[in-house]
Amino acid sequence: MINLNPRRSDEPIWWGLFGAGGTWFAMLTPVTILVIGILGPLGILNADTLSYESVSNFVSHIFGALFVIGTLALPMWHAMHRVHHGMHDLKFHTGIVGKILCYAIAFAVSAIAVIFVFMVG
Repeated sequence: MINLNPRRSDEPIWWGLFGAGGTWFAMLTPVTILVIGILGPLGILNADTLSYESVSNFVSHIFGALFVIGTLALPMWHAMHRVHHGMHDLKFHTGIVGKILCYAIAFAVSAIAVIFVFMVG
């Protein structure tokens, strides 16, 4: 029987953020780790590339600010969506409280990232 009045779901929003965070983490985070964590300390990059002034100028630009916010916020949405569904898979049925808590943590990290980026810029 077809339900003529289906209930709206908020899952597409969370799945969209989950997918965006997973894609960001898989595609851009390894490059970021390579540049900041390996090439910089090994001295392969110019010493001025990762100086405070250079990084501050990067974050002050709109594309740099969006990159830093995306690097911090999107993987957190991915992780918290995974935690939310992982708890359900492990038979920890926390209901709406668990869902709100998981997504509130992701929102808080996103908000803190935005605040700090705009404080630097």
